[in-house]
Amino acid sequence: MHPSCLLGGLLALAVLPALASEPLTIPRIDGDIVVDGQLDDPLWAQAARVDLAYEVSPGDNLPAAVRTTARIAHTDDALLVSFHAEDPDPAKIRAFLRDRDALYSDDFAGVMLDTFDDQRRAYEFFVNPFGVQADLIKEEATGNEDDSWDGLWSSAARITEHGYDVEMRIPFATLRFRDTDGARRWGATFLRIRPREFRYQYFSNRVERGSRCLTCTFGKIEGFSGVKQGRNLEIMPTLTVVHAEERAAPDAPWTGQGTDVEPGLDVAWAPSPNLTLNGTLNPDFSQVETDQAQLDLNTSFALFFPEKRPFFLEGADYFTTPLQVLYTRQIADPDYGLRTTGRSGQQAYGVIAARDATTQLLVPGVLGSSFRFLDQEADDLVGRYRYDVDAHTSIGAIATYRGGNDYRNALGGVDARWQKDEHTLRGQWLHSDSRYPDGLALPDTAPSGDALYLNYSYGNRNWRGSLQHTDIDPGFRSDLGFIAQVGYQKSVVGGGHTWFFSEGSAISRVELNGDWDITHRFDGQLLEREVEGYLSARASHQGYYELGGLARVRYWNNQMFDEHWGTLYAELVPWPGLKLMSFLRGGQQLDLLASRTGRMVEVQPEVQWDVGRGVNVDISYTQQRLRRDGGTAFDAAVVDSRLGWQFDPRQRLRLSVQSSNIDRDQALYAAPVDERFHDVAAQLLYSYKLNPRSALYAGYSEGGYSDDDFQDLFTSDRSLFLKLTYAWQPQA
Repeated sequence: MHPSCLLGGLLALAVLPALASEPLTIPRIDGDIVVDGQLDDPLWAQAARVDLAYEVSPGDNLPAAVRTTARIAHTDDALLVSFHAEDPDPAKIRAFLRDRDALYSDDFAGVMLDTFDDQRRAYEFFVNPFGVQADLIKEEATGNEDDSWDGLWSSAARITEHGYDVEMRIPFATLRFRDTDGARRWGATFLRIRPREFRYQYFSNRVERGSRCLTCTFGKIEGFSGVKQGRNLEIMPTLTVVHAEERAAPDAPWTGQGTDVEPGLDVAWAPSPNLTLNGTLNPDFSQVETDQAQLDLNTSFALFFPEKRPFFLEGADYFTTPLQVLYTRQIADPDYGLRTTGRSGQQAYGVIAARDATTQLLVPGVLGSSFRFLDQEADDLVGRYRYDVDAHTSIGAIATYRGGNDYRNALGGVDARWQKDEHTLRGQWLHSDSRYPDGLALPDTAPSGDALYLNYSYGNRNWRGSLQHTDIDPGFRSDLGFIAQVGYQKSVVGGGHTWFFSEGSAISRVELNGDWDITHRFDGQLLEREVEGYLSARASHQGYYELGGLARVRYWNNQMFDEHWGTLYAELVPWPGLKLMSFLRGGQQLDLLASRTGRMVEVQPEVQWDVGRGVNVDISYTQQRLRRDGGTAFDAAVVDSRLGWQFDPRQRLRLSVQSSNIDRDQALYAAPVDERFHDVAAQLLYSYKLNPRSALYAGYSEGGYSDDDFQDLFTSDRSLFLKLTYAWQPQA
């Protein structure tokens, strides 16, 4: 580090405003700014100044190597934030035109706001040097940062001869905070990410290594008395037009239902800053973005896909509990939905109600799970309540209900969390009672049971450890959740150690982690005993390398099998815009269909490449091959390739092609198996976004497959679609 930079950083630590010590008063200004990325508006001179003086990673609260100055003020209806991010070599700034919420490998700056100042939840707003936005909700209890939340706010940025500048205007209607007539106090931190040899992180406050609570490190800002949120009403009509066709054989005629035109309506209203009401009528819950391709092979459990539908993503963190008793993709095709979320003092609550046109069930078992469907409507209801006893302790309750003709699933339970310093305790108890139609062919049509989850974890700067126990009865069901295994008891003991290296080293940290677990069936039968360990390192070129291994004994088909394998994972950025990742696994694994073990090899390379200013290529490949008994039992591969062209922050064209291929040797299986299966799907999508909820999508998709009956690949389905959404906010 240059001596002048070190001296300047030390002076900053000594004399500049420090959010971590005294609260910073945020001034109210008359007038407003033009959000254009140019910090020449005279109103910025009235704003409070904050310096991002600490390098919290990879350094340990070292003086920041480059200067970053944030300014913050507010009008009656919006928070104003700017950043002046200096850089000694602006040509090395890493930034590209991207879709929203996709800037995390770039340079960017932003602010995190704990608007209730309770260290439970924080808003995150980030902008890269080309003005691309990202916004997230951080939930402290789980550590999750959910970028599926989309706020309505404006920003702009530009690269200068000294670095880059950012302007942000965040309407108070986008935020939720305590309703009071006087001044408010929030938690806040300002940060800048600067990826070079390492991914440097600069904060306005100290963040101690091993900290168990990031929001607890935030500084305090105060003011905001008399701010206005307007009418807090948003009306979003939608229109979806789909023309889809399919055929069952290469020479069969195309058939379809013609062109389907579906209008819909979403309404959001916040009668107070503490309460939000949402309703949707005839919603279009089709997904614009395709799911990531997964290899559904040699597994007995149903695959999990993340939720992508905006109605269910808003306020999703209110319903999070240790066991996932709410998985909103189980509400597959609702005719309408209602949701309310809110906070009042130390209380947080949420309710979801929906009428689903179909009933999708995840049927769990001891050794596997699968999805089933009931040809009937279902009424869905979810209620969640949490009470924060003090700064360290929370208790909560959750209940879910789904019902139809001769069908019901009711679940209820309580949970608690305590966290102080290095220690965290979490627990949850649930009970369910269900009734299923006789025609569903289930072994038990009236199951009931309990589920128990207990976890203790410890962590400081260098050491961490955890103890966990899960006990789920065979009759427990969570039809609105994603609990794919029941009828087992599992205990886990884990721990790890971290070594940090001095500044200037090619390696910044090394971690050793491992755990031992044992699982028994409800009747005492051993299901699994496993030990695994991983040694990882973070290094230059933003590199991450991990070497691991696993050994276990496993129960299947009334037998015990030994499995063991080693893994190697690596990722690095050899030069700006190119990220390489690769995963390798090899060893002895069980072939579930044959109940025999063999030698497994799995490879998963991936390339992410930013070409020029706005073109992005992402190609991932997965191959699994298992050899046994003198032959290749199966050889399977999946390719997921995506090409995106971001014309500007609003317009994007994306082509995705996904393909899978599975070959099996029928001679190595006692029971008949399909010898081959091949499918491919492609989608071309154009999107124009005025904001996250006012957008146009237009596209074409096509899919095809071949199998033992059809040796040649043929197109089996195709569709054209158009989706329009518009968010209208009536003015006060």
